[in-house]
Amino acid sequence: MDLLFYIKSIFSYLKNRIQNFEIPMCTEVPPPNNCNDSHNNISNELEKISKKCSKNLNYLKNKYRADICQDIMIRDFNLHSCNIQHHAFIIYIDGMIDSNLVNDFILSPLMIKNKSNTSYNKKELSSLADNIYDSLVPQNAIKKLYDFKDVFSSINMGDCVLFVDTLDVAFDFDVKGFKQRNIDAPHNEIIVRGSQEAFVENLRTNTSILRRLINNENLVIQDTIVGKFTKTSVAIGYIDGIANKSLISEVLRRVSSLDVDYITSSGQLEQLIQDSPKSIFPQVIATERPDKVINHLLDGRICIIVNGSPYVLVVPGVFVDFLSSPEDLNLKYQFANLQKLIRLLAITLALLLPGLYIAITNYHQELLPTELLFTIAASRESVPFPIFIEIFLMEASFELIREAGLRVPSPLGSTIGIVGALILGEAAVSASLVSPILIIIVAITGLCSFSIPDFSLNFTFRIYRFLYIILGYMAGFLGIAAGLFVQMAIMCNLQSFGSPYINPFASRQRSISNFFVPPTWKREQKSDFLHPYKKNSQGKYSMLWRKK
Repeated sequence: MDLLFYIKSIFSYLKNRIQNFEIPMCTEVPPPNNCNDSHNNISNELEKISKKCSKNLNYLKNKYRADICQDIMIRDFNLHSCNIQHHAFIIYIDGMIDSNLVNDFILSPLMIKNKSNTSYNKKELSSLADNIYDSLVPQNAIKKLYDFKDVFSSINMGDCVLFVDTLDVAFDFDVKGFKQRNIDAPHNEIIVRGSQEAFVENLRTNTSILRRLINNENLVIQDTIVGKFTKTSVAIGYIDGIANKSLISEVLRRVSSLDVDYITSSGQLEQLIQDSPKSIFPQVIATERPDKVINHLLDGRICIIVNGSPYVLVVPGVFVDFLSSPEDLNLKYQFANLQKLIRLLAITLALLLPGLYIAITNYHQELLPTELLFTIAASRESVPFPIFIEIFLMEASFELIREAGLRVPSPLGSTIGIVGALILGEAAVSASLVSPILIIIVAITGLCSFSIPDFSLNFTFRIYRFLYIILGYMAGFLGIAAGLFVQMAIMCNLQSFGSPYINPFASRQRSISNFFVPPTWKREQKSDFLHPYKKNSQGKYSMLWRKK
């Protein structure tokens, strides 16, 4: 009986064990601070900075939950000015500032009596704010703040803010000192001949790279804020005198007209500003290479830099841009065009080869030599699946191997490729699950897909490849031709910031973004479809040393 009771107590359903739990909800949707009135020392939201230092201190403690957030640092002290003491405090986030800068260039000049803060002057006494700004703090990056909205933004970005009693103004000191990734070589856009530095996550580091490489005062970098909650800093860069003003206005309008709570990466921003969000074709260039961004800026395009993301967006982006590599402009035009021919062949095979194979074997066997046809038939004699199922299984297996190789730790990546490609492929052929020639078709398709320079276009072609397999199985060459017609119609209908997606081929306009690269001494004209204000990029005779 005891055993029976014990088993029943474990597996039986007891109603009294249920605990009712409800999340308390506010009747409206106020900011988080207003959901619990007992936690608030100040019920009304302050917009302007108060002259009472204690009121500002209590308000900031409440907003930042200083009683439970251990990284919110507040330092109370007495400030000396004109031999008079004033109550003051600084607030900053621990780990985001340089403590030496705060100690040496903020606290020491304000707290320790010296000639600058003990000398008596009626003019200085009447303007305490100007005295602090002009004389007391030897800090090069300082600005005055009048609204708490600006105070919150400065503190959250890693600045130190000073409040002084009797003043309705705060002082923002740029003393950032948080750890960040150093400039390194590109990891995903690797080239042999060209720059070996990549963008990082810090916004100002990225803008400084562009400033250093372009080295021209006409480079304009305009900052804006995106995200009501995160207030992510976004920089829009262009070259004044080259970029079309209508294009600049359109980019600024789209970026500043986003009603979102947060933006944490350039990939999210890319999806929010492109012309056709539902299209799977990439319409915005995303790159981690500064040299690629510089070439596009000098051509009349606009770059968008998101703080916290190492990928910079460039608009507009046309189809040819996603088939080009930054290395193409660094090589001799013969070498670059040979690479582009190989790339064009690889892209065609990656898109159509499995569909063509299934169309030929099902509908157009007369195109194959008799010996090859007999070889294919003999290899498939023991395979129990139709060719459509067989090729779908192999394509799906290859996609699984590709995904697994990306997700596993780096030391195991090559192991996944060896196990998947060699061992599983050989075992599948030995077990008569797939034919050997299909292994070759899938392997060639996979290798060709890696030659697509752009990651997003690679995804697009991978999706279209499955569609062409279905069309080739249903209607042979006719189905593939219909698919190509529809795909071209979709591409012709696309636009990127007002520019047709298939430019420059659609309008026969000059462009350095043509698929084939002209010689360096003939790259005289900028891309006409961008309508830049400066048409020429070099003189008619660029090699003046050859003129006699």
